[in-house]
Amino acid sequence: MDAVSYPVALNAINMKKKQKPGRRNRPATKPTVQNERLKGWNEIASFLGQPVAVAQRWSRSGMPVTREGRFMYASREELSGYLGREAGLDVPVHIATENMDLSADLKLALAHARAGKHDKKKKAKR
Repeated sequence: MDAVSYPVALNAINMKKKQKPGRRNRPATKPTVQNERLKGWNEIASFLGQPVAVAQRWSRSGMPVTREGRFMYASREELSGYLGREAGLDVPVHIATENMDLSADLKLALAHARAGKHDKKKKAKR
């Protein structure tokens, strides 16, 4: 009998094993569904695009978060409204995420900017 190297023998053994017909390779992570409610400081801070310490400081100054047991919860809509009020706007701020389509927001912003230019021209002519 000839001497066979260990990797060759191991490869032959692995080839003989049959895969179970019902098992398929699953993705490593589950697809994330954007919940309306954020749970914990890490989720709240990542939604805001800020560090956890900043989110905690903003909560002390009036950001809408609630404590239930040992976790903090916040609503995406309430946080957007809070950011809009803090920025001096009368509309909620949209926080962009990777999968979000921003074309409608861009059209609205352009229309608002164009309307502002017309107002400035009218004021300058007077």
